[in-house]
Amino acid sequence: MSPQTETKASVGFKAGVKDYRLTYYTPEYETKDTDILVAFRVSPQPGVPPEEVGAAVAAESSIGTWTTVWTDGLTSLDCYKGRCYDIEPVPGEDSQWICYVAYPLDLFEEGSVTNMFTSIV
Repeated sequence: MSPQTETKASVGFKAGVKDYRLTYYTPEYETKDTDILVAFRVSPQPGVPPEEVGAAVAAESSIGTWTTVWTDGLTSLDCYKGRCYDIEPVPGEDSQWICYVAYPLDLFEEGSVTNMFTSIV
């Protein structure tokens, strides 16, 4: 019989994982006329700052992923990434936020509403 391996749920696996807010939370960003501006209502899990949640929405709905992948070097991140540029608490609601995300128009296929909806709906 093989020995038992103890697994601890409290120990996180962090290999290659970095905070989204390091790249996708940009409060200094000034929106452009060509940006698609979207507001998302979010409810972070306990202990997760709203900046991280807003950045995660911006990342995962544009070109981001939760880990480093070899294709990162093939795409100009600054040209295509979504940017969470503002976050406001929802009045009267605990732990709910409105995250404002700017998407560059070049992220979306020209003339494809379906392509755009996959990111913002």
